[in-house]
Order: sequence, then C-alpha cells, then structure tokens
Amino acid sequence: MDEPASKPPPPSLCDLAREQAIALFLDFDGTLVEIAAEPGSIDVPADLGARLAAVADRLDGRLALVSGRAIENLELHCGPLRLACAGSHGAALRAADGAMLQSSDPLPAEVIAQVREWATETGADHEAKPHGAALHSRARPELEESCALFLEGLADRHGLAVKRGKMVAELVRRGADKAAAVRSFMARAPFAGAMPIFVGDDVTDEDGFAACEEAGGFGVIVGERQSQYARFALPNPKVVAQWIGL
Repeated sequence: MDEPASKPPPPSLCDLAREQAIALFLDFDGTLVEIAAEPGSIDVPADLGARLAAVADRLDGRLALVSGRAIENLELHCGPLRLACAGSHGAALRAADGAMLQSSDPLPAEVIAQVREWATETGADHEAKPHGAALHSRARPELEESCALFLEGLADRHGLAVKRGKMVAELVRRGADKAAAVRSFMARAPFAGAMPIFVGDDVTDEDGFAACEEAGGFGVIVGERQSQYARFALPNPKVVAQWIGL
C-alpha cells in the first residue's frame, strides 16, 4: 500500500469520538468512492447511504457529505440520504431531516448556453448542475487548462467564480465553497460545539480543511496530492472507509 507523502495518518476516529464530540465532513468522489473516467460511471456500493447513516447515528447526527456534486446527484447514486448534505461546493445545504438550509440561484441561462456550446465545439464533457456548470477533461486531458481559462473568462464577465479540481473546472456563484458549508453547519445543531474534521482529496477540499483548522479541528487529505491545509493523510477511499468505520 502506498503511503501519502509527508503527512501521518489521523488518530483513530473511535478514540477521538470517545474523548469529545466530533463533527465529520466528507467529500465524495476520490474520498468515499474511487474517481471514474466520467462522473456517471462511479462504482458506489449499494448500501453506502445506509452505512453512512449508521456512522452519522454513532456521531449523534454530526456527519455531512460536502461534495461538488449536486445533492440530487448524490442521491441518484446512493439513494435517499438520511444525513446532512452540502452539494455543488456548498451552494446548496440540506439538514439530515431533508429541510433545505440554503440554496443559491442557478446560473444565468445565457451563461449555461455558452458553456454547453463551448463544450460541443471542443469535445469537453459538459455537466449541467442545479447551481453550476462543469467542464470535465478526463477523457481529453489536453483540454484541462483551456476549460478552466474559458470558465474564468465567463466568471469575470458575469461576477461568478470557478472551482478547479482533478480534470474538472466548474462555474459557480461567488461564496459557494466548502469552507462556507462547514461554517454554516458548525453554527447549527447538532454540529455546533464539536471538533470538526474534513476528509477530502481535491483542491476544492482545501477550503474545508482550512475551515476545520480554524475551528479547532483538522483536515485529512486522501491520496498523494500535496495539501496546504490538511494535517493528516490517508492513501485511498478503501482506507478512508476503514478509518470511518463504514
């Protein structure tokens, strides 16, 4: 098993939870499931949603998925989720009971049309989302930088923001990031007062790591990417599942 460079594994989650209240924030792709060539082709265990709900129960409800995927897309793959969720990089927040806590406006129709047209012309993979528009370049790696630059130009002209990840760039509303999602959950029951831990693999998770550090917790980077803000590391989703107790 390859160990991620330079950062140690986190302390046992069970031991931490015995000592104090823990709030656990989990990315999805590359953290709970392996990254696939296309967003729709991920391999998700049939009982993943139920297993996550069981972990949430052990933490007295203080578990949230914080993903770039829309909440609806997470449930497409996992089934109905009985736990808190932040989708589209924090543009949408939902409580464990299904109540929507926050939902930003969709992108302007003309912006979405431009993204779709550019994807058609270049061969990039366009993914429409309720609160954003993503361009995937995993099938065309040579397009990675041009996808991001195109979206950054649109963002500048329309007052939006761009989130970069592994072979993906996404156009979102300003203020939609994983740090804001963590802070919003941490200001509410049942998360308030707990020590936050964020587990993720991508550049977009750095905001979540930093927010947890600021609140007295820590981040865990998954994989071999060097992280600026994560304090600990785990090598892959299989080991993440073991650490969580899935």
